[in-house]
Amino acid sequence: MKTPTVVATDLKSDSKPDLRQDIRQDTKQDILQHLLKCGEVTAQDLAEKLDISPQAIRKHLKDLETEGLIYHTSEQVGMGRPQFIYALTTAGRDRFPDSYNQFAVNFLDTLIDTLGKEQVSEVLHKQWQRKAQDYKSQLGNGALTQKLEQKLEKLAEIRRAEGYVTEWFAVEDSHQTNPSFVFTEYNCAIAHVAESFPSVCGHELEMFASVLDCPVERTHWMVDGEHRCGYLVKEG
Repeated sequence: MKTPTVVATDLKSDSKPDLRQDIRQDTKQDILQHLLKCGEVTAQDLAEKLDISPQAIRKHLKDLETEGLIYHTSEQVGMGRPQFIYALTTAGRDRFPDSYNQFAVNFLDTLIDTLGKEQVSEVLHKQWQRKAQDYKSQLGNGALTQKLEQKLEKLAEIRRAEGYVTEWFAVEDSHQTNPSFVFTEYNCAIAHVAESFPSVCGHELEMFASVLDCPVERTHWMVDGEHRCGYLVKEG
C-alpha cells in the first residue's frame, strides 16, 4: 500500500515545478507584450494591468533585465523616491516575429547596384500590389459590402496570423461626420528593410488604403523612433 502513495507523492512533486515554470514564462511573455504595446511602463502599471502583486512583478522584471530583454531608467516624481520606468531592449523586441533580417537589406543593396534605384522601387511597388491583392482575396468576395469595422477586424486577424501584434479602435470625435479608426502595429516584419529603405513604408501605406478602400494616414512611425506604427483610417 505504501508504494502507490510514494509514487503519487513523487509525481505530484515533479509536476509542481513544471507548472510553476510554465506560469512564470507566461507571465514574462505577458510583460514583454505589454511593454511592446506601451513602450514604457512602471512596475505598478504592470501589476495593475496583469493583476499580479508588485513584489511578483518586480521579481519577473529583475529576471527579464538579467536576461537582457528589458532595461530601466529612473524618473523623479515629486519629493519621493525615483520610480523605475521599464522598456524593451533590442533583444526583447526581437522576441517578437521579425521576418526580415540584414540579408534582405544586403539583397536590396545588391539589386540597386545591379538594376538602379528606380527599377528596384518599381519592383517593391509591384510586390506590395501583390500583397494587397492577396489580402483582398482573404477578405472575401463580400468585402465591397462589408462595413469598415469588419474589414479592419479581418485585416487585423490576417496580420496577427503573420506574427504582428495588431489592434484597432474607433476614434471618438463628435465633430466628424464619418467614422474614423486607428490601426496600430507594435512590431514590424520589415523593420531592418525600412531603416535603410523608408520608401517601403510608403508602399505599405498604399497597400492598406487599397485593401480597406478608404483614405489611410500614418500617425506613428517606428522609423522615426516611435515604439509603434499607427494609421488613421477614415471612412469615405
